This record gives sequence, structure tokens and C-alpha cells, in this order.
Amino acid sequence: MCGICGWIDFDRDLGSPDARRELADMTATMANRGPDDEGTWIDGPAALGHRRLAIIDVQGGRQPMTLQEDGRPALVLVYTGETYNYRELRQRLVALGHRFDTSSDTEVVLRAHGEWGYRDPRTAVSELNGMFAYALWDTAKRELLLIRDRLGIKPLYYYPTEHGVLFGSEPKAILANSLAERAMDADGLRRTLCSIPDPDRTVFRGMREVRPGHIVRVTRDGIKETSYWRLTESGHSDDVPTTVRRVRDLLEDTMQRQLITDVPLCTLLSGGLDSSAMTALAARFSDERIRSFAVDFVGYTDNFTPGPDRPTPDGPYVQEVAKYVGTDHTDITLSAHELMNPNVQAATLHARDLPLTLGNEDSSLYLLFRAVRKHSTVALSGESADELFGGYSSFHDPAQVQADTFPWIEDSDDIVRRSLDPELVEKLDLPGYLDEQYRKALAEVPALTGPRLGRSARASHARGLLPLSNA
Repeated sequence: MCGICGWIDFDRDLGSPDARRELADMTATMANRGPDDEGTWIDGPAALGHRRLAIIDVQGGRQPMTLQEDGRPALVLVYTGETYNYRELRQRLVALGHRFDTSSDTEVVLRAHGEWGYRDPRTAVSELNGMFAYALWDTAKRELLLIRDRLGIKPLYYYPTEHGVLFGSEPKAILANSLAERAMDADGLRRTLCSIPDPDRTVFRGMREVRPGHIVRVTRDGIKETSYWRLTESGHSDDVPTTVRRVRDLLEDTMQRQLITDVPLCTLLSGGLDSSAMTALAARFSDERIRSFAVDFVGYTDNFTPGPDRPTPDGPYVQEVAKYVGTDHTDITLSAHELMNPNVQAATLHARDLPLTLGNEDSSLYLLFRAVRKHSTVALSGESADELFGGYSSFHDPAQVQADTFPWIEDSDDIVRRSLDPELVEKLDLPGYLDEQYRKALAEVPALTGPRLGRSARASHARGLLPLSNA
């Protein structure tokens, strides 16, 4: 996972003891993201911090990482995520004369910018296939780049200051600096209550997100944001068999790339189509027997009550898939007592960096991953399959598909109205805020020229159905 943070102040030398202490405090907030190592780099107006979860090149991939020119740092990188095509890029860079000091993907990203990104960083980042968020400091230009992957899988926040910027993988890293105001305004409360991601408005006043597929450039002259990638509509003329082969090829290629790791790996198996297919592909392409984990609850299967979105319990399907594929499977069974443990509740609230959580869903994920971490460092899951392949029932409900708003809004809006003071509800004007965000979401995605999704489903794809999450 890793965590990055930093502080740029063009009117200050950040090498002072007070500034170093603040950077250390910022970096320490992300110890859970990066339990294996930490590092900082400070020079003049730039201070960068990193917490590492070691996955590739455990011994050699320490950060911050520098690219040297004439014996001095030219570029300094703090990076989180994984670049899945780093081996191919490394071969190309070696052919161009680069000599590598590590076998990490981080150094590949660093040297890619040194080779292809000097004139335009978009040239370098466009070469990367992966999920990532990183900050790159150019010592000669005195310029910081904040870069986020195409779909925003890895989070990255920034906070403009009078003479520069603060940034971090999580809001808590920024808020650890004395320059950051710890305050929520009306827009932040609107975003929290409506669960609509909007990079223009984080829940904290003055704080923003780096938009997916964007680069934020910070110089003494100010902050400028540019796009290096956006979703386009290219039509679809393939027949069904060709489409099936294309999807299978993409899944197989993705799985083989994501199995590259120097630490123990597992899959999260829920018995559904997405996690089952992923686990089967992982088992096919792995040189070792795949470990799989599933979460269950005491008495859940015995007392299961069918519902419209879940007609059967997951457990029996999990066991069938694990047996068929031949995984080394473990069920993590949780009790209500564990879920309601105040320490668990506090840990999930602290991790989310928001004034409210997803209740027991957060607690169950926390306990599941805590158990998995005893055996594996990397866990592959079927996240986003429902968004990409129409797995949610709302995608197949004509009324919700054609609704002139987000499909999940009606129920959540009722809950908010029942829970808050009527005067506050009126002041917040949540219907107006939701409509504004819906129109913005529609504008972010192209209209289809072939078979069409309803406007509501298009907006769902634009913003995602699992908002406000930190990866």
C-alpha cells in the first residue's frame, strides 16, 4: 500500500528542526499504510516523506528515491502503488543506456521521468500501466509534480498554502502539519452526508484531491492541474465471441501482471463470479499454491434470510470454488462481539479519515485484513467488477437507470432527512448539491454512440458506487 507525504514552501528552508519535526509527524500518521520502513528527504524548500509496505525488491526499494546527475540529486520520488509493466519499461530504459541500482518498479518510474518526462511529464506517466500515486521533485526546476493513476485507485490529497503546498496519501498526513486548518465547512458536510466523491471538495476546508488521470504542477508561480488521460468512447463493433475472448485476454494479462511480488500473496474469495474467476486465474498462473480467504459471521449461514439482492448465503459457494480450484483456503469467522469492539470501531474511524464510517462493513473489513496480514502481504480481490460489468441490481432497473439522479440517492436522502435538524437540512440544500454533482458526473463521461446506458448508470460509472474510500 505505502503512504507518501510532503511539504513545499518556496519562502522557507525546511531543514530547520521545527520543519523536520513536522515532516516526521506527517510521515508517522501513515505507519499503518507502510509498516515495513520509513524515510524522509529534505533540501531547501522541499521535504518528502514515505512509509513503505515492501512488495517488490524488499531490500533495495527504499524511498525517497533519487536520480543522480553529476553526483547530485536531480529528481526525487516518493511513490505508492505498483506499475505492472515495469519489467518491459526497464528493458527499454536499459537499451537507452540507463543502469539500475535496484530491481524495484519505483526506480523504473523515476528513470522513466528522467528519460521521457523532462519536457512533458505526461509522456512518462502515459507509459505506466498500474495503480499509483506519487510526488516528483525536480531540484533544478524547483518544481513538484503530484500524479495519480488513471482511475484514481490510489488516493492523493493536497492543500495549497501561502508559499507552496502540503500533500499526502491521507488527509491525516496533511492535517498533522500546523499550516493545515482542521475544519469542515458546509460543502464538506454535504459531501460526507451524500457520499458523492468530488475532488473539488474534500470534507476538509481548503483540501483537494489530485483528480484521477491528472498531474498537479506546483511552482513558485502557483499550482496548475492538467489531464494526461480521460475516458473516451470508441464504439464497439465486435460480436459476442470476439468480445468474450477480448475480456478473457485482458483478465489473464491483468492477473499475470498482478501476481508479480516478492512477498506472500493471496486472494479474497466470496464465492461470486468476480472473486471466483480471479482466484481460478491466479491459481492457473501462479507457480505456487494460492491461498484464499473468506469472511463469514457466527450463525450467518444457519440463520440466513433470503433477500432481493442476496438470495443465498456466500459460504457454500466459497467452499465449492476453493475445493474445485484447489486453494489453501481459510475462513475468517467474526462474531458480533468482535464487530462492536470499541477499539475496532475507533481503528476504522481513524483509518477512514471521515466523521462517519460504513458501520459494521468497515469493522468486518478491518478484522478480515488484520487476520489476512498474518499470512499474506498482498491480497487480490474482485473490486470494481460490479461497476464494470453491471453487477448491481440498479443497473437493470429501468426506473433507476433512467432516473435523473444517482441511483442510490433516494434511500440515503431519506436517512439524512430523518437524522438531522430540519433547519440544518434546509441550509445544506442537499437536493441542490446532489443535482449539481450529478450534472458534473455526466459531463465527465462521453455519451455512447452504440447501445446506451441510462443517464443514471453513466453517472454511476463516472463517480463509482463505492465512494469516499482510501486505497
